[in-house]
Amino acid sequence: MGLDERKFLILQAIIDDYITTAMPVGSRTISRKAGVGFSPATIRNEMSDLEELGYLAQPHTSAGRVPSYKAYRLYVDKLLKAGQLSGEERQKIAQHMQTRSRQVETVIRRAARVLSDATKYTSVVVAPHIGSLRIRHVQIVPVSSGTAMLIIVTSAGIVKDAVINIPEGLSADHLYGISRMLTERLAGQPIESVRQIFADIIRDMGNERKLLAETMQVIEENIAAVDDRDVYVGGSANLLNYPEYSDVDKAKNFLSVLESRDTLRKVMGEGGDMEITIRIGPENGVPELSDCSVLTASYRMGDQSTGTLGIIGPTRMDYSRVVTVLGFMGRAISQLLSDNK
Repeated sequence: MGLDERKFLILQAIIDDYITTAMPVGSRTISRKAGVGFSPATIRNEMSDLEELGYLAQPHTSAGRVPSYKAYRLYVDKLLKAGQLSGEERQKIAQHMQTRSRQVETVIRRAARVLSDATKYTSVVVAPHIGSLRIRHVQIVPVSSGTAMLIIVTSAGIVKDAVINIPEGLSADHLYGISRMLTERLAGQPIESVRQIFADIIRDMGNERKLLAETMQVIEENIAAVDDRDVYVGGSANLLNYPEYSDVDKAKNFLSVLESRDTLRKVMGEGGDMEITIRIGPENGVPELSDCSVLTASYRMGDQSTGTLGIIGPTRMDYSRVVTVLGFMGRAISQLLSDNK
């Protein structure tokens, strides 16, 4: 038994209603919807067939039906139609995203907040993978007689800074000269090459060896190492507003996932092209998200793939809305990062 046009129509009507109400859907409710045109008895028969095929489930004997993961997958693959944001919505998002910060952290932190506000779900934005980053500029600025501020700018606009110790007798002009030399030697080089380049530089230096060794350590610890600041979450509590998460244990399990940056990176996956990826329920591979859907897209800086942005919501989420917002945000962030380049 397959899905004919009538079953498709009824299934889509059930999913659309359940997304809106979170209540099991009965045949009489569907029969009243515009464009359906079937009697409650006919719809009941079709709903029984859909349940037998695994597209619907009946929580209680006397209740209506709810869509299964299989139904949502069919809905996304065959029935989903991307919507359009209104001019007012596009303008509002663009205004919230406007920033001239050279720090990608600032851009993506704001993006996470805007995404969650626009969708009413939980958003996750992952910073660029370090393998794609290159050093752009190094600056050592004296702070006191024994310390200086090390400032590192990468090709993605990420700015990292740290206080380092400097040997006595190094003037501001001397530090400027070292900064210029480091920039010339490191500019355009991938992060993975930093250690070997520094080894070559240190071999040719004298009194500055200790300073250079500490500089290399700071670069490795603050840029090459992945840390919690590379994953930004917006609207952590948004899902708690949905009836599916009124259960305390389910809510705790979801919040525990948000606390694990490693798990979030796994869920978001690697940044790829700009196409939307949709994983439903068990497809996420994380038991705590078995009742959630995760939608992801990539943002870019020029031709370089830089990171991932995504939405986590209940499986009955408004997929059309989320796909539309993610697509718009991916383009907006990419444009913003290209302008900051």
